[in-house]
Amino acid sequence: MGKAGVLVISHGSRSTEWVKLVDGAVADVRLDEPVPVVSSFLEIVEGRLIQDGIDALEAEGVTDLIVVPLFVSKGSTHVDEIRYALGDLPAPSTETDLEPFRVMARVHMCEPLDDDPIVADMVLERLRGLSSRPDRERVLLVGHGSELPEFYARWKRGMGGVADRLREAGGFADVRTALLLPDETRDAMRDWLADDPDGDILVAPLFLSTGYFTEQVIPQRLEGFRYRYDGAALLPHPSVSRWMERTAGEALRRLSGSTVQIDGGMGRWRNGPD
Repeated sequence: MGKAGVLVISHGSRSTEWVKLVDGAVADVRLDEPVPVVSSFLEIVEGRLIQDGIDALEAEGVTDLIVVPLFVSKGSTHVDEIRYALGDLPAPSTETDLEPFRVMARVHMCEPLDDDPIVADMVLERLRGLSSRPDRERVLLVGHGSELPEFYARWKRGMGGVADRLREAGGFADVRTALLLPDETRDAMRDWLADDPDGDILVAPLFLSTGYFTEQVIPQRLEGFRYRYDGAALLPHPSVSRWMERTAGEALRRLSGSTVQIDGGMGRWRNGPD
């Protein structure tokens, strides 16, 4: 007999508003089965860290831990750090301060947002307030990035998928990607302006929530260029909750052959799609 629980992990922030946005999105998750869902953070939010989340779920009798990393990209080194500390990777992919967590439950690791189609849908919705003639507009999709080659490649692959979907769905003249680390933003703008000095450029940040990078770093990096930008990030958007529901739900269905305990009773996960 087993019992499943969902642990959502995001980065954490000193901003209470940032934490509230994440908690609100997690609280809005509606799963088909009444399994416990806990929101936890990699750092900063004391009392709400990953180990705290594990302990809380295991205290409820959870034996199968569905881990949903609420991160933008597979290129985030934090995702691999967390996988290692949860025992999902045999060794860390990069230098980390994380020690292995105390976890008795079986860990079932999910993927971050990355190039899930829902990401392009959210970005497109955010851009509609800036766009007037998509066929004449170019979009620069800006992400955090990494200077480590393997993680840089993951960032570019994932963002490339988002850019392709955004170009097709939005009908934009072009969509390109640029990372802040290493800084690709100014080169991307210069290349476009060399081709078409009068073209309209929209800048879209690929960040979970607004904050230092969307409000300060991106405008500073693009100082002197002409573009349209409102700094809107993925949260707050209900699709983030829908993505968590789908991600956790798919993981739960993969456990469909296991007998589980639901609200004190015995049950078996439903097979196949709802």
